Amino acid sequence: MTFTAHIRQEANALFEASFHHPFVRALGDGTLDEAKFRHYVMQDSYYLNQFSKVQAKGATLAPTMELASRFLTHALHTIEAEHELHREFFTMLEVSDMEWATFEPAPTAYAYTLHMQQAGPTLGDVLAAILPCYWVYYEIGERLKDAEPDHPIYSVWIATYGSEWFRELVEEQIERLDELAGQATESERIRYQQLFLKSCYYELAFWEMAWTLESWELPLEVGQ
Repeated sequence: MTFTAHIRQEANALFEASFHHPFVRALGDGTLDEAKFRHYVMQDSYYLNQFSKVQAKGATLAPTMELASRFLTHALHTIEAEHELHREFFTMLEVSDMEWATFEPAPTAYAYTLHMQQAGPTLGDVLAAILPCYWVYYEIGERLKDAEPDHPIYSVWIATYGSEWFRELVEEQIERLDELAGQATESERIRYQQLFLKSCYYELAFWEMAWTLESWELPLEVGQ
């Protein structure tokens, strides 16, 4: 069994929980409340901005120019996707420039990005921390690609992550982590697995954040 097959197996319960989360199921069948998707899109735009910076950090840790170039290419793809996809969503969801200028990430989005930013000190650590974002979205895209939510925004989202272009990016990073794990020590591989599992947990928490419209406000019963 490859290293990535092993960690995917270890994370299977978290993957399955993401697949069956009410946010994902409602997105697929078109019944998702737009307010929840709007909250998700704004948080995800913040997340992808930080994600691209972590990809660029990976380039600085790459042992070869070729590998550094690939990580920078991935970072550029993320930036382009964030600008194009979210600009379209912001327009459709009527997110104003003022609203975005005063945006503050929810606790889960904030914590997840910090987790990725702190991954190190090797390229394997960085890749293990960011790979779940690729992999979870790819598998969700595969599961939903035949869905017909009868909603223009949700159809665009599904088409993006169920695309051949995205599949190739994901498979490239999976193969790359296997290569890095093959050159790593046992203690490094254990660390990679821990980083991967934590990011899988945060992927699940991200859906819940969107579903509950999570913010920094205390629940009334706590604040009283």
